[in-house]
Amino acid sequence: MKGEKIHRLLGTNFSLALVFVFCMILFLWVLEKSPLSLLPSEDQFVTSSSACNYAKGRWVVDNRRPLYSGFGCKQWLLAQWSCRLTQRQDFSYEGYRWQPDNCEMPEFEGADFLRKMEDKTLAFIGDSLGRQQFQSLMCMVTGGEENLNVENVGEEYGLVRPPGHSRPDGWAFRFPDTNSTILYYWSATLCDLELLNISDPNTPVAMHLDRPPAFLRLFLPRFDVLVLNTGHHWNRGKFRINRWNMYVNGRPDEDMMRADLATLKNFAVHSISRWLDSQLALRPRLKAFFRTLSPRHFGNGEWNTGGSCDNAIPLAGGSEVGEEESRDSVIAGTVNGTRIKLLDITAISELRNEAHMSRYSIKAAEGVQDCLHWCLPGVPDTWNELLAAQI
Repeated sequence: MKGEKIHRLLGTNFSLALVFVFCMILFLWVLEKSPLSLLPSEDQFVTSSSACNYAKGRWVVDNRRPLYSGFGCKQWLLAQWSCRLTQRQDFSYEGYRWQPDNCEMPEFEGADFLRKMEDKTLAFIGDSLGRQQFQSLMCMVTGGEENLNVENVGEEYGLVRPPGHSRPDGWAFRFPDTNSTILYYWSATLCDLELLNISDPNTPVAMHLDRPPAFLRLFLPRFDVLVLNTGHHWNRGKFRINRWNMYVNGRPDEDMMRADLATLKNFAVHSISRWLDSQLALRPRLKAFFRTLSPRHFGNGEWNTGGSCDNAIPLAGGSEVGEEESRDSVIAGTVNGTRIKLLDITAISELRNEAHMSRYSIKAAEGVQDCLHWCLPGVPDTWNELLAAQI
């Protein structure tokens, strides 16, 4: 009996040894046939957004630009932002592409983008620079061509022109072939605004610094990609014109009314970021971005005191951004440690002071220049390329 047990044990060990040898031979054969098949490809490293700082790089000449025609994109592009429809003669600013240092940004293709966004909704919420980014993307995905199949679905989101108003608070369009929706909602401060007396046309407005816009709270479950921005309405002139009164916890806050603007903005953007981060924990399919500040280029004054941006030479101040940190420390600090991604466009846009509306704005009064908004096609197209690369 003892000899029989030893015999069986030896037989079992011999069988296991044969299996091991066979597996090793198979592994070595696979490795010989495709030695790199078990390793990550170079492309996997190159295209990984986690390994790429999209805001660090340089502007390069690209004769494939612009991505659409300022003449042709009249269906989506506000005429006052199409410099091709103004008296401007130099359009060299259209011929540049942003190249990040440590990764290749994929070439933007409208049809590919819509396929990527199939059955999805992308929402821009912010000020007029957010509206520029929205109109830019609409031109980019259509190639600047008229598309009569695109559906206006603004009513689904309550985006209709109120009585007595010149326009709605935003727009929403759907591409039926891919069921992709792109929308914009105007919220200059990303704070909830509440009329204190709806029967009074001059009523004060409660600006809830700690409450996201009602539109965002209501429709967030329908969004798959969200892009927020705010910045240039945080000034006392805008507060007075709009009759905004500072509210916190649902009540007037006198301390906030007296606080400096930087404190108010910092409080508000941190409030919405904390709220949004809590929502992202419940909605893992949602990707949220906070875009950094779009720079102004007024020289020798402000918009109402003779400030100008007459330079027409592209990249006169340089073409590269080398620093790792964002130049918008407020928004960068706000999203740090959250699930919200930073769409960092500040430094790359600061190099493009020749690409503003400047004195060619068709709405500007004599002697007033627009050194805030951009010509389209133009710099906001690059913002959308950065966005598409990170979606």
